[in-house]
Amino acid sequence: MISKLRPLLRRSTYAGALFAFSGALASLPLLPFALVPALSWPSAPESVQILLLLLVWAVLVALVGLARPVRRALVVSARRLLRVQLPDPVAGSRASGSFAPDRWRTPLWLVLHVALGWTGALASGVLFILGVSLPGNWLGGEARATLWGTSVRVSGGWSWVVAAACLLLAAAVCVLVTKTLRWSAPRLLGPSAAERLALAAERERLLAERNRIAHELHDSIGHTLTAATIQAAVAGEVLTADPTAARAAMRSIEESTRAALEDLDYVLGVLREEQSGTAPTRTLADLPELLDRLRHAGAVVEPELSGDLAHVQGTLSRAAYRILQEALTNALRHGTGDPIQVHLTATPDGLDLTVINRTGARTGARGDTGTTPRTFPTSGHGLSGLAERVRLLHGQFHSAPDGPHHWRLAVQLPVRGTA
Repeated sequence: MISKLRPLLRRSTYAGALFAFSGALASLPLLPFALVPALSWPSAPESVQILLLLLVWAVLVALVGLARPVRRALVVSARRLLRVQLPDPVAGSRASGSFAPDRWRTPLWLVLHVALGWTGALASGVLFILGVSLPGNWLGGEARATLWGTSVRVSGGWSWVVAAACLLLAAAVCVLVTKTLRWSAPRLLGPSAAERLALAAERERLLAERNRIAHELHDSIGHTLTAATIQAAVAGEVLTADPTAARAAMRSIEESTRAALEDLDYVLGVLREEQSGTAPTRTLADLPELLDRLRHAGAVVEPELSGDLAHVQGTLSRAAYRILQEALTNALRHGTGDPIQVHLTATPDGLDLTVINRTGARTGARGDTGTTPRTFPTSGHGLSGLAERVRLLHGQFHSAPDGPHHWRLAVQLPVRGTA
């Protein structure tokens, strides 16, 4: 019994009823305009005039609902008073066409809102007045309630019973009105099909942007930190024996970290949604600089370049640089200090990239065997990120052991779809 009465005691129930009643009151300024057609037809039967009044009133309320600010105000008020989870309307996603179904969802809900508000206000108001006034005449032994020509006599102690029933019914009307509005609000005020598509497209765009930023951070910052760590170790080991090599390693750290700071500044600008500068683009033209940084880190790189790389431009060139950067970084992390073979072939149909390195515990800087092996923590997303990048460019990706002690990474990137 208590569980059945619990909805009658909730504050949110009466907040929803107040929301409905406020909608009814807000429609009152439209009533004089709705009276004009009914009064202009004095010869019509009273029932027809009332019906015409209600019809014109509903049309005027619906026209008010076509205004976009009205919907936004309804969504905000429904969230606060009805406690319904409704997202903000998507700007620019209103269905096209004057009579598109999505365009009339808000006017329909506004008409329902006003109709429920007036029905609930009249019904609960009459019931409340009856519930309060009937017990006042119980000593007189009789009370009379008249509504729309129907008269009911309540005498003796029954007036208290009827009064309590009227108050319960008034509260039940508030519950019914609130539940109806809560049920209809997500269906009529919630996102339409066009808005859901717009929201999905926006989420997809944000996800793609986040993935792109993650790739940029991993490719650029991850490579730089790996190279700088190894270069710092090289500088520390040869500082006394070979000051010239130590200074070269420190210069390489300065150059690589300066490039990484440019990339980081751009990424932070994107994350803050600021007007950041043009994204730093690394292409195959920057490949010699990348190989030099690896050599300063103590790696031995044996590049084999063939074809006309100068004609490789745009997305294909940028993607090839990032793929080689990640592959060489992995070779630097997990290699043994043996030469890293890089094969890059440009053909009319695309690019063929191959990186082969010896795997195992890395020896010391510049391959000194007596040095303690170094290991570097990895995120585990490098190869998967490369595979995703190649897949988006409609290329082929292969990464696997090449014999017992070598690792081979091979990528084929077509010209098609990478302009």
